Amino acid sequence: MKHGTNTLHVAFIFLFSILILFCNLSLQVLIYLKKSLSKEILFRELITREIALRHYIHYLKEIGEQKLLLMQYRDHLNIRDENKRRDFLKNCLSLPFSPDDATHVQDHYTLLERQIIIEANDKQVESSGQADIFKKYPRKASILNMPIITTLYYSCFYHYGESDGTFSSPANIRKTFRISDKQFLLTCLGARAKLKAWFDVDALFTTKNWLGYTKKRSPIGFHRIVDILQKNNAPVQVLQDYVNLVEDAEQKISLAQKYKCHDVIINTYRDLKDRQQLIVYRGKVERGSSEYRKIEEILSNSVR
Repeated sequence: MKHGTNTLHVAFIFLFSILILFCNLSLQVLIYLKKSLSKEILFRELITREIALRHYIHYLKEIGEQKLLLMQYRDHLNIRDENKRRDFLKNCLSLPFSPDDATHVQDHYTLLERQIIIEANDKQVESSGQADIFKKYPRKASILNMPIITTLYYSCFYHYGESDGTFSSPANIRKTFRISDKQFLLTCLGARAKLKAWFDVDALFTTKNWLGYTKKRSPIGFHRIVDILQKNNAPVQVLQDYVNLVEDAEQKISLAQKYKCHDVIINTYRDLKDRQQLIVYRGKVERGSSEYRKIEEILSNSVR
């Protein structure tokens, strides 16, 4: 039965090809083929025949089923072999999707093509033992078919500091896929904090003006950065530096109390000239500790 079905499909495809070569494809023929062939077979044959495909797309527009084109594209993304999937995506690049869908298909193809290159290179480097990063942090899974943000995280983890000209460089991935400053920073921060690369974390937020003065800036609230750092077990001194950058005093004190950043709390109450809160907090720290002595000094030097 299966052999007979395949033979029938071949006959349909042959008829389809003859009609395309010798005449305009009529509406009746399109309707017949659409009803007779499975969507998978029809789409597979159409995608290699540009003229026929455009007739088909025009027909779908006429009957209000243009979304069927995108659905059939998505149905074919379960191709397991990454090289065959890449080739399929490459064929899809010429299809007249809507502008947004066309951008999605282009990005999908570019991403998979790049992942294949990175995967092959990293697999070879890891097996050869040439790079310390792979020795210390062996890869847990293949990068193939991963989402763009997962790919960026991988790049920030294993390929940080590479020149912009390499496919695996975070800067290159950021530019190619138009990743926003906020998304890039969050992803990069997560990867570098996971590695305890606190110098890299600091560099992410440090800007220098034309006079040479440095300042920390961020497109996201510093309170979010503090939470990410804490989840990655950042040292207290690192946490304190970023808690200090939170502008809202109440939020700053709340975070400092949550993560036991004593100096931040003491300095904030000092700057607010809040003697009462300093006295209260003095009772919460160990008597004779550096924090206790600091509060005592502030209280003794402040105007009563």
